[in-house]
Amino acid sequence: MTKIYYFLIFSFFCYSASAQNEIVIKGTVVDINTQLPLELATVYFTTVKDSTVIEYATTDKNGAFSIKTKKYDKPVFLKVNYMGYQPYFEEEKSLLENKDYGKLYLLEAANALDNVVIKSEAPPITIKKDTLEFNAASYKVRPDSNVETLLKQLPGFDVGTDGKVTVNGREVNQVLVNGKTFFDKDGAIALKNLPAEIIKKIQVSDFKTKKEELSKQESTSDYSSINITIDEKKNKGYFGKILGGYGSDERYESSLLLNFFNNKQKISVLASSNNINSTGFAMDEVFDNMGGGRNSKGNGGNSGSGKGITQSNLVGLNYSDDWTEKLMAMGSYNFSNSINNNESKSDQVSFLPTGNIATSADSKTRNESTSNNVNLELEYKIDPSTRLVIVPKVNQSRSNGNSSSSSASEDENGAALNESNAKSFSESTNTSFTNTINFNKAFKKKSRNFSVVFDNNNSNTDADALNLSQTIFYKDNKPNDDRNQKSINKNKNDTYSLELEYTEPVTDSLRIRFGSDFDWSNDMKDAKTFDYNATSQSYSSLNDSLSNYTTSKQNSFSPKVGITWQKSKFTVNLNTRTALIQFDNHSLYLNNATDLNKKYALPYGDFQIRYKFSRSKNLSFKYDYSNALPSAVQLMPVLNLSNPLNTLIGNPNLNPIEKNSANFSFRNYDFRTRSGYSLYVKGDYYNNDVVSTSIYDDSGKRTTTYANISGTYIASIGGNWNQSIKKDANVFRYGFGLNGSYSFDKGYTNAIIYNAKSTAITPKVNLTYEYGELLVISPSYSLSYNQTNYENSSRDASSNVVHRINLQTTSYWPENLIFGNDFGYTYNSSISSNFKKDFYLWNTSLSYGFFDKKVYAKIKVYDVLNQNQSATRTISATSIRDEENTVLKRYIMFSVSYKIGNFAAAEKGKKRRQREE
Repeated sequence: MTKIYYFLIFSFFCYSASAQNEIVIKGTVVDINTQLPLELATVYFTTVKDSTVIEYATTDKNGAFSIKTKKYDKPVFLKVNYMGYQPYFEEEKSLLENKDYGKLYLLEAANALDNVVIKSEAPPITIKKDTLEFNAASYKVRPDSNVETLLKQLPGFDVGTDGKVTVNGREVNQVLVNGKTFFDKDGAIALKNLPAEIIKKIQVSDFKTKKEELSKQESTSDYSSINITIDEKKNKGYFGKILGGYGSDERYESSLLLNFFNNKQKISVLASSNNINSTGFAMDEVFDNMGGGRNSKGNGGNSGSGKGITQSNLVGLNYSDDWTEKLMAMGSYNFSNSINNNESKSDQVSFLPTGNIATSADSKTRNESTSNNVNLELEYKIDPSTRLVIVPKVNQSRSNGNSSSSSASEDENGAALNESNAKSFSESTNTSFTNTINFNKAFKKKSRNFSVVFDNNNSNTDADALNLSQTIFYKDNKPNDDRNQKSINKNKNDTYSLELEYTEPVTDSLRIRFGSDFDWSNDMKDAKTFDYNATSQSYSSLNDSLSNYTTSKQNSFSPKVGITWQKSKFTVNLNTRTALIQFDNHSLYLNNATDLNKKYALPYGDFQIRYKFSRSKNLSFKYDYSNALPSAVQLMPVLNLSNPLNTLIGNPNLNPIEKNSANFSFRNYDFRTRSGYSLYVKGDYYNNDVVSTSIYDDSGKRTTTYANISGTYIASIGGNWNQSIKKDANVFRYGFGLNGSYSFDKGYTNAIIYNAKSTAITPKVNLTYEYGELLVISPSYSLSYNQTNYENSSRDASSNVVHRINLQTTSYWPENLIFGNDFGYTYNSSISSNFKKDFYLWNTSLSYGFFDKKVYAKIKVYDVLNQNQSATRTISATSIRDEENTVLKRYIMFSVSYKIGNFAAAEKGKKRRQREE
């Protein structure tokens, strides 16, 4: 730590000295004919010698730019690029003093189209009609860096410790490679494993559904999509990485990723096996598959959360190719196997109007699952205006598990209410087939379009289980509940939907859509339970009270109409439909048949407006009105006695759930200052929401049914701000975020209505400092505050505060040596005394590269202080629950990784240079 301290002091003085070496270059970019300013033109300096980008900026709405750069005593080019205009360049002998260029005039390119770029040197940033494009060569990263490292260098990008990528405040939910999926839609494998050196450009656009993409409709999503384009010169060859490691406590990890690229044909193979809780596939350059730190996806960076220890095995194959000019194919196969072992304990307090019930429980479980997944996508261009896309998916999975558990409940005076012990063994098999067919026909008239979307989802599940349990009741002389049973459950679900839509342009800016949705679904559940027969020593006695048969059919027809009004600054979308639904339910229970048939006419509608102040500043507002039907389980008067402490029964008088949603967001990113912020406000309001209502008896056993209740809602507000500053070798990235929510919940306990008002506030701050290619330091802090106030309950209020502090450091000095540390501290203020309130999680890694960094030998230590734990508090409207689960503890891992790479074009170029020499 002392060395880092002195190093930071040295960096500070370097930073101060560099400020005296800075100059400012200003100017304005305008159209030579109209004299109008050109917003978001790219202005940059490159060296004359090798075209290396020195510094760049983009123009504001007045066409003005300002570039702060260090003095440069060598010849440079000033270059200006703007879509549809001829590039401008001017040579300077040096950059040694401040300068104002005044007006720089651009000449519009003849016959320029929206998506045509005048062939010249690629600028760092190009802004097309609806796409932001970054030239990868303009951003320097270490030679062994992956795509994720490259994204962190791009202005407006943020890659969180959980792997979440945002661009200009908008979350990325799709990552493509050359326009196609690479194993998975979220792109985690591509970002972690594709080398940055093969990337030509990164394109960012609004995420579109396949229907919106084919019909060239405007995006209605609040997410972004990234397309990674591979350099044509490196699009032919192979590359990959192989890793193997073994450590203390018999911990191990192994992984393999091989990619074979031949222009448009791409084949990738991956495999992974470990017992360190890495259930996916990610090979971080510092910690490989080790979780709990920067690889702890969704766990807040330093969290030790998780349930149990998982051993996992994974094999995958990804394929994409253009078979013909008209037919493109993509496909993937994944085999996975995982075994999870966990021991947990929990304390729960349930609130009743007359008092509390405290329940302590513990369990031990082992679950194993094996699955095979096949995903395909075929896109056929029938003719230039007609396209057909078929996306079938097949999944087959098997699982088995066993568990033992116990629980005990007492009232607020400490008097025992009930006690339960149980053991279970289960096996299940699931087979599913889903398919989506998109057909789109574009007509000669611009924006006239006809689309058809067909979806189906067919699944079949068979599950068997053995259950041995004893429940003891201490009140009302209630007899004990002893069970030795076998259950056989068969579930089958088939759903189909068809969407027809025709779009007609009324004017250049106004379009109207007509169409209909057709939906069919059929769900069957057949549950049989057999008691153990001592005479025959088999499970042969059918238990009628625990056996039932239900079916649910739903058919609907939904005519719809929509309007889109689009101008240069704003887009308005309005959609409305009415669903005419036939809902038929049937049950057979205790030899009594019940039929519940209902018909509904339910309205739906949404309104969305987007306004673009500029290409980097926009706001959106969306309102959505919808209805949803209760499930068959919530409706049918069938007793579910599977839990001895909770009997469930449906309510046939439930009404549809009515929901109103509103969402407002504003985003702004300034490329000139590399800073941006986003704000959002959203809320959901429910009428006839379906809630559970329970009646407790004196022994703590409850009977639960369902009821409609109106007036519940949840509202949230939040925002974030981030900025990036680069001074010579020093790069600072810092940001602040704040999220808050307020909810109002109502329900019934012992026939008395209660309400709960909950407030949650989560501020967070993060900083990243980089010194060239030598050092990265990333501290962060977040706080989660939750408070709930109750009415008509035995408790007035409850609250909880969780603090999380994290520090990540990575050093790449001396050469070939990588030293990484993830240090986190978590403090849970209000968790009960039976659980530890705080813990440290410190992971460290030291690796050395051999043979031109193709081979890395590494030693890693997980949980150096041996303090990791998983203790959480959950506050709801009716209870507080503290829970702790098994987590990985300290282990040491030794590993070796080998990088493979051979690109045909690069090899030929190397040999040609050698011959010339």
